[in-house]
Amino acid sequence: MRPYSLTGGRTRYGHVLLVETFVAALEAPEERRELTSGGWGDRVMPEMRAIVELCRRMRSVAEISALLKMPLGVVRVLLSDLADQGKIRVYGTGHGSGRPDRALLERVLSGLHRL
Repeated sequence: MRPYSLTGGRTRYGHVLLVETFVAALEAPEERRELTSGGWGDRVMPEMRAIVELCRRMRSVAEISALLKMPLGVVRVLLSDLADQGKIRVYGTGHGSGRPDRALLERVLSGLHRL
């Protein structure tokens, strides 16, 4: 029931948000005060505030989902909403041809080997 209430039942999102897609907050640190002292932070769900705070550093969609312990589909819908509001930026993943970028796959494989 909770994921449904977070997205209003929506399962579609308007941005290309693959698990490896990177996102980052657009606000400068001094502008983030509004997240905790009135303003935008009072009008949004705590989950959306948490996403923006996590995105101070560039993060992948999968990483955000894991850190917040939220379903990937819910995170994608919320990220799309935040991008539409101008709170985060969605970075491309180099999938113009419809195939994964080889360099990206090699970095992922290297990271898995280090684990």
